[in-house]
Amino acid sequence: MFALAALIGTTARALPGDLQELPYVPIVVSATPWFALLALIALLLAIVSHRVLAALLAVAAIGLNGYWQYPFFYSPNPLPQAALNAVAASEANTEDAFARVMTLNVYKGQADPQAIVDLVSDQRVEVLALQETTDDFVKRLKQAGIEHYLPYSQVSSSDGVYGNGLWSATPLADPVDDEVNSSASFMPGGTVDLGGYRIRFVSVHTTAPVPGYWRQWKRSLDELGLMREHTDTRYIFMGDFNATYDHTPFRDFLGTRFQDAAYASGHGFTFSWPTNRPWVPMFAGIDHVVLDQGMRAGQGKVVQVEGSDHAALLMTVDVMQ
Repeated sequence: MFALAALIGTTARALPGDLQELPYVPIVVSATPWFALLALIALLLAIVSHRVLAALLAVAAIGLNGYWQYPFFYSPNPLPQAALNAVAASEANTEDAFARVMTLNVYKGQADPQAIVDLVSDQRVEVLALQETTDDFVKRLKQAGIEHYLPYSQVSSSDGVYGNGLWSATPLADPVDDEVNSSASFMPGGTVDLGGYRIRFVSVHTTAPVPGYWRQWKRSLDELGLMREHTDTRYIFMGDFNATYDHTPFRDFLGTRFQDAAYASGHGFTFSWPTNRPWVPMFAGIDHVVLDQGMRAGQGKVVQVEGSDHAALLMTVDVMQ
């Protein structure tokens, strides 16, 4: 039973996007890497009980999962030493083509603003994307001193209650409330100059795959996929995509143009949700930094922030290629 469940759960990753929007399939797919652990348990039990078929099913699940997941642990294009040196300085250098970036879902404004500001300061973050902000949260974030490090911002809300925002150490050119024209939420965008390279940042929050919203979940990811057609702009998307790399609609959004920073950097898994359930470990990497072609990433880090159900995801990016 364990071997069969592991194989079925693993192969669900290969389902086309239209089938992955079926009820509860997105939840199963989000646990894809963990089916390798279930398969390993099944393999050990099969060996002990001399069950050949179960052992073969378990090996198939482990092999398939390994084939899909190993790129997370290998980077063919690592960050140059110059990028590592740049973000290791005592203060952020806003005039080079390297930047430390961060994204966090603040859980309906309940995350600790001071913890966020301290993290921005400690990690020398140059561009910050936050999701599920509220007016009160933004006010408390200012009181905590965010403008000392990131004085430029664009925050927008589609329902007047919860919003998404961008904060930057340098001016945000051409800011807009919704870069994507999304049915899920307003996803604000703004252009940042990184060493002479104009990069369009977008704070992303798609629809969650929950009962009653399965189809809308896929639709919001498909809407992001339309951004691949904007070939006159170089993008970095950061936020809560409510999808892992194993979800077909997320990979369809990436296409041949965009790349997931964690996947491309060889950092390993960046499980970031949930953080507010003591009996459940973080098992899903649904927060992402997505880079346009010709960019590199590294130094991935996941940090829990008090008050949020997500962990913050940090990356160092090089936009100079």
